[in-house]
Parts: sequence; C-alpha cells; structure tokens
Amino acid sequence: MFLAPKWIAFHLLVLCGCVALFSLGLWQLRRLDERQSFNATVEQRFNEPVVSLDLLVPEGMVIESDGAEALASSVEWRAVTISGTYLPEHELRVVNRSQNGRAGDNLVVPLKLDDGRVLLVSRGFIPLGVEDPELPGITVEVTGRLHPSQERSLLGAKDPTEGVLTEVQRIDLMRLDPQIPGDLLPVYMDLLSSVPPEAPGIPEPVIAPDLSEGNHLSYAIQWFTFSIAVVAGWVVALRVSWRRALRPSNAQ
Repeated sequence: MFLAPKWIAFHLLVLCGCVALFSLGLWQLRRLDERQSFNATVEQRFNEPVVSLDLLVPEGMVIESDGAEALASSVEWRAVTISGTYLPEHELRVVNRSQNGRAGDNLVVPLKLDDGRVLLVSRGFIPLGVEDPELPGITVEVTGRLHPSQERSLLGAKDPTEGVLTEVQRIDLMRLDPQIPGDLLPVYMDLLSSVPPEAPGIPEPVIAPDLSEGNHLSYAIQWFTFSIAVVAGWVVALRVSWRRALRPSNAQ
C-alpha cells in the first residue's frame, strides 16, 4: 500500500521538506556562531587601549603591499591616534547611509601623514538636508577605529569603474587609490575625536555595531520544530490511511 507511486511521491516530498527545514535550522545555528565570534572579536578590540597608528600599521605598508589585506583584518575595530594634514579638495561622500532611523551620507576626507601615506578618515554621518560642517582644521590629530576596505555585497549598488569619484557607495580603497595623492593605507578610520575638535553634534560619529546575538537561536528552534511537525504529520497520515484501509475487512 505505502509503496504505491503516489505514496512514494509523498514520502519523497516529506523527506525533502524535513531535510530543507532541518538545514535551515543548522544554517541559523551557524549564523549564531558567526555572530558570537564577531561580537567577541569586537568586544576584545574595543577593550584594547588606544595606540599610535604606527604600532599597528608599520611604516611603508600601503594598500598594494603584500599582506595588506590580512593586516587590515587583524586590526579592524582597534582604536588608534595619528597626526596629519587634511586634503579637503579630495573629500568624498559615502551616500545612501542611514543612522538612528534617518537617511544621509558619511563624509570622508583624506589625511596625509608625515611619511606621505594617506589615511581616509570618515568624519561621521550627515543627515539629509543638513549642511556639511567645515573641517575643524587642516592640521589635526585624530583618534578613531580602523576598518579594512569595504566590499560590495551581492546585490549592492556599484560605483563607476573609471573616473574621479566624489560620491561613492562604499569605501573601496583599491578603487579610490588612483585619485588620492599619495599611497593609501590598507585601512580607513571612523573618527571618534580630533584635535582641534569637530563641531558638537554634526557630523555624528558612526554608531558602534550592534553586539546582540539577534534572533538566530529562536529561528533555529522554529525551523527544527517545523521539521518535527512535518514528520509528525507524515506519521499521522500513515496511521489514518492504514486504519481506513482496514475498515472494509473489519466490517465483514
């Protein structure tokens, strides 16, 4: 009975459903593990003391150097301080940002260091409709957190591959390197403070990442529950069909 073609198709459908639902649960557990690892790394690096940029990014290290990508990842979220000279004529806007429920842009300005290398500094978030604040000075000492070059997500907007950009979708250091005088470092900075200081309030410092674990565990439990429910439904369907098949013989 249960090996008839229609039952075989039903068994296969149930099996595929269970595998798919269980796999989604495992995927959410992997997402949770990744999130916990990310949170632990960020918390650890947030607790590290502020140091000179030169201690983390050695002299001569630029975006095109061997090992630049690995170094950038190893110092992400570290807080550093460095002095230099802003190059306001090469200022950029990272568009389509949002912060605290508002749309806006991030202002990015190159900072030329004493050794000639250049660090891109994200001054912070400017809500739409708010006038850009002037730089607090040309020669400054800045403190901020380091980040590696940003990469485009699968469905992310694209920047033009040629020409000088004044508005960008992300801080892609390799793409921006040709238009910035001097060699770019393999990291950029989210500004925390500067001397002389920025004007109060605007630009707003880029907000820290959310270090909660999200809903991954609850989603995983839901997917596993759905998988068990499919199996339970399959068992019920078998029992009901078996009882119905026995009724005529019992009536006789």
